[in-house]
Amino acid sequence: MKTVRFNKQALAILAACFIFLLCIVSYFSTSSFEQHNTVVVGGRPRVGEKLVAVRDVANRHRADEVQEEHPRVIHAKSVGEVERVVSQETVERLKPARVDLKPPIQEKTSTEAEETGVGKAPVQTSEGLEKLIGKIHYEDKDEENDLRRQKVKEMMIHAWQGYKNYSWGANELKPMAKTPNSQNIFGGSQMPATIVDAADTLFIMDLKDQYKEARDYIEKNFSMTKSTSTLSVFETTIRFLGGLVSLYALTQEKFYIDKAREVGEALLPAFNTPSGIPKSNLDVASKHASNYGWANGGQSILSEVGSLHLEFLYLSRIANAPIFEKKVKKIRDALEKAEKPNGLYSNYINPDTGKFTGSHMSLGALGDSFYEYLIKSYVQSNYTDRQAKNMYWDVSDAIQKHMIKVSKQSKLTYTVELNGGQPQHKMGHLACFVPGMFALQAINEDTEEEKSRIMTLAEELAKTCHESYIRSETHIGPEMFYFNDMDEATSKHSENGYIQRPEVIEGWFYLWRLTGKTMYRDWVWDAVQAVEKYCRVESGFTGLQNVYNPKAGRDDVMQSFFLAEFLKYAYLTFADDSLISLEKWVFNTEAHPVPILNH
Repeated sequence: MKTVRFNKQALAILAACFIFLLCIVSYFSTSSFEQHNTVVVGGRPRVGEKLVAVRDVANRHRADEVQEEHPRVIHAKSVGEVERVVSQETVERLKPARVDLKPPIQEKTSTEAEETGVGKAPVQTSEGLEKLIGKIHYEDKDEENDLRRQKVKEMMIHAWQGYKNYSWGANELKPMAKTPNSQNIFGGSQMPATIVDAADTLFIMDLKDQYKEARDYIEKNFSMTKSTSTLSVFETTIRFLGGLVSLYALTQEKFYIDKAREVGEALLPAFNTPSGIPKSNLDVASKHASNYGWANGGQSILSEVGSLHLEFLYLSRIANAPIFEKKVKKIRDALEKAEKPNGLYSNYINPDTGKFTGSHMSLGALGDSFYEYLIKSYVQSNYTDRQAKNMYWDVSDAIQKHMIKVSKQSKLTYTVELNGGQPQHKMGHLACFVPGMFALQAINEDTEEEKSRIMTLAEELAKTCHESYIRSETHIGPEMFYFNDMDEATSKHSENGYIQRPEVIEGWFYLWRLTGKTMYRDWVWDAVQAVEKYCRVESGFTGLQNVYNPKAGRDDVMQSFFLAEFLKYAYLTFADDSLISLEKWVFNTEAHPVPILNH
């Protein structure tokens, strides 16, 4: 056996090295711990503010249920820059990240500089919701909601830029074809629906350059003389008139009153009926009004005639023109007087007799915004319009008695349509405004018991709308969803497209504002991410052919209400409550805010 001899000098050197390594390990362990618990914002560390795990839309994990792993550091000049850096990640699931607002690790390439230049949004296709900044979830709610709000603003810039590049002055945009999209409801291809509909959103988001583009176009070019074919009285009122009076309320620029009055006066011939109930369509040039043949043989439609009040009343006040208020007051009187079986309103009314026809009743298409405008008119009047209040509370009782059901499988609360008194167990995406409506009712109830009961109803309905989203592959809800042996808040066989409807987001926005439950903010954010993933294309956003099968394709239309409603409600969800406060403003059915009146 060979004897092993140790060199004393070598042993001393080894021991010294070992002690040195221990010191190094101890130092970096302490440093790592301190860094892990620090978020650096503007150079000032706030110790103890950790970034917790990410939200996975596909699995709906709550951030506080996900364990922390090894943090990564994202370097950025500002909070807004974080968004660009993270959007370029290629991993499917981001790990928890510590945001360090320092100079970026690498400079932008020339291509990146072009994509993020002033007035331009980075082009991002739909491959992967995983790329979004929203994957980072912060304990610091102000920080988190700032990032979310900035993302929605970036989406607005992207949508606006696409419209401006390829469809300026036209109705809407086909973002895939990069051509204008025209709809008959607007009265001709040169009626700038997107510009007027989007302008107040641009103003609210403080997008000064884009807002100025919209403002200047409206001032110099908008005119009802560009309506060269039949238009929808309802759509023109909620989008054009609503947009213009809202812009006046927000900016106090007088020319908006003149433009709004031009719209209101152009629509007046539609009200020339024996009952005062207006017809649906109007040729502005010839002043000929008509109804749709499919509307129960040429009747007027409840949601249309009942959704003019907010805009016409406010126009009367700012233009000092009583005629507009008189027109909508006559409609209200006729609807109050008409006979209503079980206290419910039919979707159709005869403009000659002022009587309801047929027995189809719905809180979705054909009925929806009439009910919304009753309670909103009460709010708009500073709670003095007793007629609106009485009509709303009476019909609300009838709706709760006859049109609210609970599913057998999941115990989901939903609204039904009635036909001949028989319930049809389906709920439209449009009907998902109802949670917001009931939430407004709840805060205006007289007793704590009723406040609680109605708010619970609002929240249960909001949960059902949420289920319609998370039960699809895209996490976007279908146009209609059913409750039967095959479907439970789903629509697997028909009516399963998505046309950028905002009503679900609207309902969650109201519930966030009125309950303060952060769950509703999270639901809105999940929906925003889903739309970003599946609907974003190079020049805007589209709808989907089938929310259960994203491979079925897109519809290639960017609706004007996507900019007016979806993005506005999403933005306001992540903004301070003082921005368009519900104590001072009321939204029309196109999300255009008008002020609560001071009598």
